[in-house]
Amino acid sequence: MKKEYTQFNMKMVVRLCLLLPAVLLLNSAALAAQGVTTGSISGVVVGPAQNPIAGATVTAVHQPSGTTYRATTRADGRFSIPGMRVGGPYRVSASQVGFGTQVRENVVVNLGVATDLEFRVQQVAVEVAGITVTGQRSAILSSERTGAATSVSREAITTLPTISGRLESVTRLTPQAGSGMSFAGQDNRLNNITVDGSTFNNSFGLGGQPGDRTGVAPISFAAIEQVQVNIAPFDVRQGNFVGASVNTVTRSGTNDFRGSLYHQFRNESYVGTRAGANEFNPGTFNFRNTGGWLSGPIVKNRLFFFLNYENDALTEPGTTFLANTGGQTVGGSVTRVRSASLDSLSNFLATRLGYETGGYQGYNHETPAVRFLGKLDLNVNDRNKLSLRYNHLDSNTDVLLSNSSSLGFGNRRTSTQALNFQNSNYQILENIRSVVGEWNAIIGGNMANNLILGYTFQDESRASRGAFFPFVDILEAGTTYTSFGFEPFTPNNELRYGTYQLQNNFSIYGEKHGLSFGVSAERFESENIFFSGAQSVYTYNSLADFYADANDYLARCTDPTSQTCLNRTSPVTLRRFQVRYSNIPGMEKPVQPLEVFFGGIYGQDEWQAHDNLKLTLGLRLDAPFFAETGFENPQVNDLSFRDENGNTVRYSTAKLPDANVLISPRVGFNLDVFGNRSTQLRGGSGVFTGRPAYVWISNQIGENGILTGFEELNNTRARPFNPDPNRYKPTSVTGAAAASYALAFTDPGFKFPQLWRNNIAVDQRLPLGLIGTAELLYDRDVNGVYYINANLREPNASFTGADTRPRWTTSNRINSNITSAVVLKNQNEGRSWNIAGSLERPFSNGMFVKAAYSYGEAKNTVDPGSIAFGSWNNNPHAGDPNNPGLGYAGASAGHRAFVTGSYRAEYFRFGATTISLFGEGRTIGNTSYTFSGDLNGDGGTSNDLIYIHRDLRR
Repeated sequence: MKKEYTQFNMKMVVRLCLLLPAVLLLNSAALAAQGVTTGSISGVVVGPAQNPIAGATVTAVHQPSGTTYRATTRADGRFSIPGMRVGGPYRVSASQVGFGTQVRENVVVNLGVATDLEFRVQQVAVEVAGITVTGQRSAILSSERTGAATSVSREAITTLPTISGRLESVTRLTPQAGSGMSFAGQDNRLNNITVDGSTFNNSFGLGGQPGDRTGVAPISFAAIEQVQVNIAPFDVRQGNFVGASVNTVTRSGTNDFRGSLYHQFRNESYVGTRAGANEFNPGTFNFRNTGGWLSGPIVKNRLFFFLNYENDALTEPGTTFLANTGGQTVGGSVTRVRSASLDSLSNFLATRLGYETGGYQGYNHETPAVRFLGKLDLNVNDRNKLSLRYNHLDSNTDVLLSNSSSLGFGNRRTSTQALNFQNSNYQILENIRSVVGEWNAIIGGNMANNLILGYTFQDESRASRGAFFPFVDILEAGTTYTSFGFEPFTPNNELRYGTYQLQNNFSIYGEKHGLSFGVSAERFESENIFFSGAQSVYTYNSLADFYADANDYLARCTDPTSQTCLNRTSPVTLRRFQVRYSNIPGMEKPVQPLEVFFGGIYGQDEWQAHDNLKLTLGLRLDAPFFAETGFENPQVNDLSFRDENGNTVRYSTAKLPDANVLISPRVGFNLDVFGNRSTQLRGGSGVFTGRPAYVWISNQIGENGILTGFEELNNTRARPFNPDPNRYKPTSVTGAAAASYALAFTDPGFKFPQLWRNNIAVDQRLPLGLIGTAELLYDRDVNGVYYINANLREPNASFTGADTRPRWTTSNRINSNITSAVVLKNQNEGRSWNIAGSLERPFSNGMFVKAAYSYGEAKNTVDPGSIAFGSWNNNPHAGDPNNPGLGYAGASAGHRAFVTGSYRAEYFRFGATTISLFGEGRTIGNTSYTFSGDLNGDGGTSNDLIYIHRDLRR
């Protein structure tokens, strides 16, 4: 195993650097730049006859902190102030010798867009008092807005209702938002989440965002200033996503000492007990959140601090499903699983085999969490601003065992068909440490630079509730009935990863053009230990079969070393047996190291083509480089496999994807139709590139036949039950290829996900302070993701009648000792579209209202999970499993409508009451009906769609 980057990869880095000047030459001059941590003010200063005023001084003062920014108008009277602290209010003034001063009060700077201002100054013979105009601009009607985006202000974050306190409570104000932080029909792991400009993702991909593993908020809403969701930003500085770019900026201190202490709680008294005509039992739960924040100056007008601390505790039912006491109707929370059967089974395991199962109902799960955030902001001078932020999360939670069929039979809980025991559940950590520093600089009179350096470390390791013991699924009528033992995917399940980040954006401002260019670099390192199946996994067709096998063990294995015990076969036929074992001598845990460098360069021209038309033209080049951390299995190099087209192919277990340059051209436009920012037409077209979930690549490092061996036997008597988890593992290993194993490959030419996205929209200012928006999105995959099982033989038969799908009636394996060889590949079949309309009254005079409706469809060929075989096995289809065809994506949005509002009434100069609401209706997803078991003999037990005739009478 090597960790060095290849010589070819280093050549690619050099080539990327050499391409940068060429990118810059594509653009003729400069533009007003904006980062995703800041906002900007841009506009024009004109005289009495609308003539541009050159050389005028524009000064913006952030009134709470005294932070000051200055710019000088160019020959065309235009000015730009980039890198500004978001929020406000700002006091902005324009002045020039021989002209009066005009002042605008209560100006708000919004994250990621420009606040557009126009100053009209009068020529005077002597200095007179300035003219003051009060008002602020919306983030919606901005000259720098091109694609679909939603900005959420501090006022909205503070007042809108939330139960979870998590980011989706804010991002749901985006019309194109789906469930679980998905946007526009894309997998939520393909978003790019940043906090203060630093990457803040669940980059390994076992969750969609930080906090998903334990269900907690990694950062308190009390510490957030603004959030922006960009689905189609045609600004090339925003990259590394194909779903959405979700940018968060945390709060900063001001010249006033301010703070708050708070305590929140809820319990079962606050939730409903009916779902339609059905009774619902929420169980007994308690949640409390205690916290506070403090901010203020360290040095007035120069150095500020902000601190936030919160402590959570949640106790809730582990399951609200109940065993059947006998004769009860199955439905609601009452399962078909008989309590007498579970009581007897638990007693048998404890008294005869020494294993404690724990309860099967009425037990609690706990989720404690502590979060902290600290931030320093320094105004070095009017031209240089520095900030440093650190945030910290410690959390853990109890989790029900997996429903995955990658091991065992799956579908073990949260339905009326199955009920598991508590000690088969697990616990998981989610600990995060993140630090980021930022420098915003104004250089000369027409240049600006933004530099961000960050590091984030995450620990998502697991622990089991119970003792190390074989895991057992017991079926009844062909589906899982109950489960016990050590959770299938928890043995030595440890995951720690870190991300280093650098981003630098440089801009030069001209009269009609602007040039922005920059570089981004990320280094991702993970240490994953995934030893699923190390405890041995048994699946029995009935509870009676398990008792027969276990009693046979007890009768014949009073001495576990006797030949009578060692040579026995099971008195029953097991549905399935699986075991994984370490295959390298001396390696206690099968560590899977992954190292990735992901770099990008980009250049952009923002062209003021006309007074009311702005065009954005940009090109972004990204490239990933993988360190050589794979394990070589020489045996596999000599094996032949079969691709989805029937061609013979070969793979290497050590070969990670090649380095390749990913090209993302983009063009956007913004047209102020009538020149007064009342009607805005905008849109664009471009390619967006994002990281994959790195677990998809890490699977190859773990599934190679060298690191671990894997055995799977179906419908067998050769693996009788034994309470020793290590009974069927080899007694010695040499590091050579195991006798039987599964494989996971990544196609050498695999490219990071890319999407071609198109957007057209109109924004209209309406009476009563309302703004209406109509928006259309259309996407096509450039580099989508799908999987094949390259060890699957060509089918030798087919069904007859109306359903003629292919069938395997003899062995389905090309190489008999390979249980599966799942390959991650690219294709360009996926597509999606979304249409949305919204009506919004931005926060003003204490009131905010927004309503929206959207409808969207997304189709792909697979919704990847986190395990290679599971991604292939759990992909329903009606034909060839290696050519499944398009189907609705799991994130396909369907219909969605919401309305939200907030009103704040202040009284007696010291208090206020806020009333807020949020109501939503949505399509909850699509459903596939599959056969239980392996209908067509392809080796997949969860992928065979049921044939339903279009005419239900037939």
